[in-house]
Amino acid sequence: MSIIPVMILVSMLVVLGAGIAFFWAVEHDQFEDLQSPAFLPLLDESDALARAGGSMTGKPGTGAPPADAGAPASAETTPAPRPLGG
Repeated sequence: MSIIPVMILVSMLVVLGAGIAFFWAVEHDQFEDLQSPAFLPLLDESDALARAGGSMTGKPGTGAPPADAGAPASAETTPAPRPLGG
């Protein structure tokens, strides 16, 4: 029975911590724009990198794909397929 007061105290501390975190987030405008983050996964990575001023090639601001992006893999680097049954 002595664990009940300890658990009540711990739960009150958790609620107090959550309340402090919530009010800190409200004061620091963490809930200012709720629409834009929903669209971020829908954007292409190259578009996001171009907006950030970088690119996948390491040349800032170009937004161009890497030189070997469309090149097929060579036979030397492609492993041979394994048979299915065995």
